[in-house]
Amino acid sequence: MTDQISPAQFTARTLSEALPYIQRYAGKTIVVKYGGHAMVDESLAAIFARDVVLLKTLGINPVIVHGGGPQIGKLLDRLGIVSEFKGGLRVTDEATMEVVEMVLSGPINKSIVRAINQAGGKAVGLSGSDGNLIQAEKAKKTERDPDSHIEQVLDLGFVGEPSAVDTSVIDALLKSDSQLIPVVAPVGAGPDGHRYNVNADTAAGALAAALGASRLFLLTDVAGVMDKQKNLLRDIAVDDIPGLISDGTAAGGMIPKLETAAQSVKHGVGAAVILDGRAPHALLMELFTEHGAGTLIS
Repeated sequence: MTDQISPAQFTARTLSEALPYIQRYAGKTIVVKYGGHAMVDESLAAIFARDVVLLKTLGINPVIVHGGGPQIGKLLDRLGIVSEFKGGLRVTDEATMEVVEMVLSGPINKSIVRAINQAGGKAVGLSGSDGNLIQAEKAKKTERDPDSHIEQVLDLGFVGEPSAVDTSVIDALLKSDSQLIPVVAPVGAGPDGHRYNVNADTAAGALAAALGASRLFLLTDVAGVMDKQKNLLRDIAVDDIPGLISDGTAAGGMIPKLETAAQSVKHGVGAAVILDGRAPHALLMELFTEHGAGTLIS
């Protein structure tokens, strides 16, 4: 008798081994920040959409928050709008904000909605402005002058940070139809009536906390948080994050992701995961296998 198993047996065994993890997350909410290579690669985008529909079919409630920096940059270039950067962040003036909202709430949001619907789901597109979902205030960022070493306040225009989250619009949608999958563009509204461009990672973290999510997933273009020998750190405690930043283990764009992850966990999210969106089925591997696929922050 051969030990070789058929593809059908392998699939059945995989599904059986996933059962305890499916039971763990059934009925729970997860928030996924979707962006980077996973969003612009058509094959990965299709896989992501199918995986989201599968999660919903298994009784898990995914909420998607998406970015769109590269697409915004391309349209700004086409329109001849020159971007200025301060402290690594795009200054968002009125003209830029018009493009940001148009791209995020328009073609990007609707392309994700269409992909999920095509995969058999029922997605609905939202902006953070809808129902005061993401209430925002002007971001307060500083930068140290390299010569004087004095902290200077940066004026980033209409770049915002979440000040409050009102989930009633999502609650109402899911109450009317539990099969809906919300897809949120990170454009917030301020009490002054201004709209703000909110970082997608930050928006996802704030939304996850407000929803009491079991997991926050931050999809990136790296395998996760790496140590100084370039080995993947599979588990990080929230209290260890300041040390990883101060000793240079975490640098550049990984710092705000870790800070977002830490804040979400401190505000009630079960755990946050920094995950490689370039890997097909990364979400499923993280949720339904013993060792996961990224860096877990708890």
